[in-house]
Amino acid sequence: MATRRTLVLKTREQRELAHYRDHDARPYVRERCGALLKIAGGETPHAVATQGLLKPRDPDTLYGWLQVYEDEGVTGLLAHQHGGERRRSLRGARGHARGTA
Repeated sequence: MATRRTLVLKTREQRELAHYRDHDARPYVRERCGALLKIAGGETPHAVATQGLLKPRDPDTLYGWLQVYEDEGVTGLLAHQHGGERRRSLRGARGHARGTA
């Protein structure tokens, strides 16, 4: 049986995530911080992904957010936008095509 992923937050970390969840202008940051707070509150990442957000997500997406937070903290959540490398390469390709036309 797989081990259950949990998140234990210090008071300062919990306040920081709550601040970003409540006040950040970027929706993806608010969503990620809210999801991590639910996981820290005892919900499983799978349950949060499928039932705990406004829009259901692939559970692997939440496990990815959890890993980024554990590795890099809030700065990692802020730095990694939706879409990842694929999004950046598509944006670069479109910009390049426009410049040549």
